[in-house]
Amino acid sequence: MNFETWEPVYEAVLDDFGFDRGADERARDVADGFATPFDLGRFDGLAGATVAIAGAGPSIENASAARRAREADAVLAASTAADVLLAADVAIDAMVTDLDKNPETARRLSESGVPVVAHAHGDNVPAVREWLPRFRTEHVLATTQARPRGDVRGFGGFTDGDRAAFLADHFGAAELVFVGWDLEDPTVDPTKARKLRWAGRLLAWLEARRCDRFDVLEERRPSVPAGWPME
Repeated sequence: MNFETWEPVYEAVLDDFGFDRGADERARDVADGFATPFDLGRFDGLAGATVAIAGAGPSIENASAARRAREADAVLAASTAADVLLAADVAIDAMVTDLDKNPETARRLSESGVPVVAHAHGDNVPAVREWLPRFRTEHVLATTQARPRGDVRGFGGFTDGDRAAFLADHFGAAELVFVGWDLEDPTVDPTKARKLRWAGRLLAWLEARRCDRFDVLEERRPSVPAGWPME
């Protein structure tokens, strides 16, 4: 997805949460100061593949989540889903994170050669400054939700989980399998609940663009606007 396609949706997210676009751009520029060119060819294996998009919801602890992830051709793990799957001996092909919960896991993965897709936004500049220098930079792909610049890329998406889905789509995944997703998680605070609603909207948009049907949306699709996520 190019930024021109993503930008109207990004602006809707900013408006809904009252986020500062300038803060996202400053975070992007901080990340670019630490980023180095990342070989995007490392994601060529996603083309035509069944890719498990592992979310960090409570259901990631279920044995069925690990089983379904293990059966996929590739696994993109959001945030703490990486820890759970690794503990279950499920290999992951990339971790997608904004560094807010388990940056030490991201550091270890980068040192072992696993790609870490590290996201910079207006609220996490201190984490970007602290952690990106501690990673093996050749294994880090820095991302932004603002306009990409330098070595910081953008593929669409807002939360760690839906960014992983947009990444897999960008690189040609044939099928997306969602594990560890709990869009109606009653234990989260109101802000997180709003973020999960946006994640659902963005997945609905993505499935429409792919002419697909994501099982993660089956129980909530009537409440998710079809197609354009800002409706």
